[in-house]
Amino acid sequence: MKFKIQELTDYSMKFVITDTTPSFVNTMRRVLVAEVPKMAIEDVEFHLGPIRDNAGKEYQSVSPLFDEIIAHRLGLIPIPSDLKLFNSRETCKCKGEGCPNCTIMYNLNKKGPCTVYSGDLEPLGDSKFSIKEDLIPLVKLDKDQALLIYATAQLGNGKMHVKWQPTSGVGYKYYPQIEIDNKLFKNTDDLMDKCVEICPKNILEIKAKKLVTRDNVEDCIMCNSCIEVCAAHKKFISDKSAELPLTIKGDDTKFIFTFETDTSMTAKEAFAYTLKFLEGKFNNFREQVSKLK
Repeated sequence: MKFKIQELTDYSMKFVITDTTPSFVNTMRRVLVAEVPKMAIEDVEFHLGPIRDNAGKEYQSVSPLFDEIIAHRLGLIPIPSDLKLFNSRETCKCKGEGCPNCTIMYNLNKKGPCTVYSGDLEPLGDSKFSIKEDLIPLVKLDKDQALLIYATAQLGNGKMHVKWQPTSGVGYKYYPQIEIDNKLFKNTDDLMDKCVEICPKNILEIKAKKLVTRDNVEDCIMCNSCIEVCAAHKKFISDKSAELPLTIKGDDTKFIFTFETDTSMTAKEAFAYTLKFLEGKFNNFREQVSKLK
């Protein structure tokens, strides 16, 4: 099995994996979606009663949205998640009570009229836990309205709730294989031109009166538009009983894999956790099998 990273940014990754099977690639997809943990807001406490600013002006502790809706939106905000620093509450020494090893506390104090954004959440502690996606709108406050909120973030994963899913757009496709037999073309200009024109990804071109592929073969979505053109214009093919001059299929041992994260962690961190998780599962399975008689 081989990996070749083609694109890597802070929050997205694209790579080619070869010498593998669809089942393994799909297992990797499922781990990225459901098993990679992240921090997310679970408990939200709303201040009830009047709220006063430094000048003594009084605001009502209300907003146009129900508290439950605001709490739901807070839960979906991507919280910076350093998996080396935090434990799950189930395994933490505090036994689920909440401590700096498993919990991040946030405070939100806004007075209207204004729009409350995700960046208004301020961590009670280290500023490195400040929200990176700070322009996610939460609610609009009218004049004399205010919000005073304390929120608690903890570790979870996508199996528990989608708010604990750090990845999105996780998918893969078979590596496209395009084979061209130029000997089967009779009128190269007409049919080849039609194949080039209909390709939505601009993969085909004509060189030295031959139909060839460009360097962007990986962009092929295997829509078969070029094959349909050949089938519809079979009169241009020298041997009408022969196969079409174009064949497109996916290589079931080679895959193009892409995913991105919600900024709670980098794509590299999410992928590294996935590989470590799979290694642990496979080692555990090997140990269990070795115990069988």
